[in-house]
Amino acid sequence: MNNTIFIASDHGGFALKAIVADHLAQKGLAVHDLGPANAASTDYPNHAAALCARILAQPGSLGILICGTGIGMSITANRFRGIRAALCHNEFSARMSRAHNDANVLCLGERVLGAGMTLGIVDVFLASRFEGERHKRRIDLIDELAAKP
Repeated sequence: MNNTIFIASDHGGFALKAIVADHLAQKGLAVHDLGPANAASTDYPNHAAALCARILAQPGSLGILICGTGIGMSITANRFRGIRAALCHNEFSARMSRAHNDANVLCLGERVLGAGMTLGIVDVFLASRFEGERHKRRIDLIDELAAKP
């Protein structure tokens, strides 16, 4: 399990972010909460961008982004080259996002998932490993195609 986890949300994911951050801290993981500090209305792209910058600056780290649905965070995060953000609604998609897609950011929706399901998804995402081989070629292809105009 990766020991450096960055987490951020907007107002729509603020309550769930607190639950996830506490859960990870209880497991002894280094959780870096990038905000917001309260549930006041805020713009998710700013928080997603801040988290992506930290992930890119610290190779091997992982991130968790939470908004109301997870969709906005996922769209924003995937605009950053080198970020592979996966919007997950169950443990299987979390496992496969790491095993086949080498996802480095997990996106979640507070208005979509309950706390119990969320914590299971988070645990599976963090415990899963990239399988490499044929999947690595596909990840490289994503980067190659993204670089084209």
